[in-house]
Amino acid sequence: MSEYIKAIFKKRPNRFIAEVEIDGKIAIAHVPNTGRCKELLVDGAIVYLLPNNNPKRKTQYSLHFVENNNALVSIYSQLANKIVYEAILDGKIKELNSYSLIKQEKTVGNSRIDIYLANDDNDCFVEVKGVTLVRGGVAMFPDAPTERGRKHLNELIELRKNDHRAIVFFLIQHPNGNSFRPNWENDPDFAKTLAIAHDEGVEILVYKCENRLDKIELIGEAIEYDLKIEK
Repeated sequence: MSEYIKAIFKKRPNRFIAEVEIDGKIAIAHVPNTGRCKELLVDGAIVYLLPNNNPKRKTQYSLHFVENNNALVSIYSQLANKIVYEAILDGKIKELNSYSLIKQEKTVGNSRIDIYLANDDNDCFVEVKGVTLVRGGVAMFPDAPTERGRKHLNELIELRKNDHRAIVFFLIQHPNGNSFRPNWENDPDFAKTLAIAHDEGVEILVYKCENRLDKIELIGEAIEYDLKIEK
């Protein structure tokens, strides 16, 4: 396993790259998260990078973790799917322990749902969303408007209407998040669609993960969520 390199975040010229300082020198790192992360990626924040060994890559490093409010936050959004998939395999998610077939990705129409489960009686589609925005102990999604996220919710609604079990799974990747709500202020369209999906029978599961530089894993049981608009 490659060793992480500790660096100082300087700025994010666009959503794909960050300028960081390593031993007093500026370097460029890929940011594997299309969200804004503006509360996390602030000038002077401590970040942890992995070197990119692929000579075809334009960036020298990939930014995986950032320190925020005395917590190590995972911002590699694609890892959320892997963490949830492995947790299902390990039997850590009691709501999903009844399936004999567990596979990553299932094509539905023109899209791919992150995880597909099945047994002799029924099947289940799980769409995973990584959550990094936390305010006052409350985790919120999304941190930037996401038309793609809303499209996924509508696909889950259609699956549920066709008698499939459908779940949107929010994985809190910031250790300070202890409850969850949709980000009504940032993306009311996604929040409204999530409330509609819930009313249509799409299940919502919220778990959190523990982050260490050598390991990230899902911990605990499902935690509380609130779909109402905060007044």
